[in-house]
Amino acid sequence: MHRCLQLAANGAANARPNPMVGAVIVADGKIIGEGYHVRCGEAHAEVNAFSSVKPQDRHLLHDATIYVSLEPCAHYGKTPPCAELIARMGVKRCVAGCVDPFAKVKGKGLEMIRNAGIEVTVGVMEDECKWLNRRFMVFHQHKRPYIILKWAQTANGYTDDNFRQTSISTPFTRMLAHKLRAECDAIAVGRVTAERDRPRLDTRLWGGKSPLPIVIDKSRPPFDTMDSGKPLLPQLLDWLYDRNCQSLIVEGGTATTEQFINANLWDEIRVETAPLRVTNGTKAPALPHNAVQYSKEQYDGNTIIWYKRGDTTDDCIYNKV
Repeated sequence: MHRCLQLAANGAANARPNPMVGAVIVADGKIIGEGYHVRCGEAHAEVNAFSSVKPQDRHLLHDATIYVSLEPCAHYGKTPPCAELIARMGVKRCVAGCVDPFAKVKGKGLEMIRNAGIEVTVGVMEDECKWLNRRFMVFHQHKRPYIILKWAQTANGYTDDNFRQTSISTPFTRMLAHKLRAECDAIAVGRVTAERDRPRLDTRLWGGKSPLPIVIDKSRPPFDTMDSGKPLLPQLLDWLYDRNCQSLIVEGGTATTEQFINANLWDEIRVETAPLRVTNGTKAPALPHNAVQYSKEQYDGNTIIWYKRGDTTDDCIYNKV
């Protein structure tokens, strides 16, 4: 399953809106086939794994185990059901990391495999498998995009220098920020940030598609169907969900970010802190009480800390990193 996760991560750029999935076929204690879902609309991980088995090893399939990081699909989409393929190939056992929360799958793939007389095991490295596809999981379980809050601050907690834009990120950490943008479907800033900084909100420093840009401004609704008499954020998230945007990165400013924090609408927080200090300016957002640090990195003197939610009973993504 470790190898499944390694393979699955290779689909981070091109698999979405499909989940990242890796598959490994083992016989006689050796890997005889492996694959991952490379690109949405193309062959799934299981198909690629079976295709990679050499002709001289195909006789081993009847005694083989196929490991998959996510439950094999059970429906016809752009490709046929992988559960049907596994049943047809006649392996002895199927080990799935976790159940697929997508309504058209959600246990149906595993049931199809069991009905073919194949032994099924579910839940191997389950937390790690759910965490890899946390955006996909939240999108389908909670019917909203996965929300990442991101800001950069000085050592003494300001996001600018006396209310003027200042460079906090380094060239390298700015590149990492653009990599993160490339992994998200939408990006949001507030009106003040849009007018003062005029951010391009693209991925010019990293390969990949730029996210959908959104300016959160109640006086100028970001979409035509907004009801000004109702809270903006839930309407925005519903609008993004309807457009199949699985992830949203919020790049501020402070007032906009705190709207999400106060509404308890966030899944991860990325804070970059530079060693410089300023005398005054816009205070950085305060971390929510339920933020738990899970990663800390240092680049060019700057520190990037990642936080996840720590007060939820939802077991879909937050148990382990």
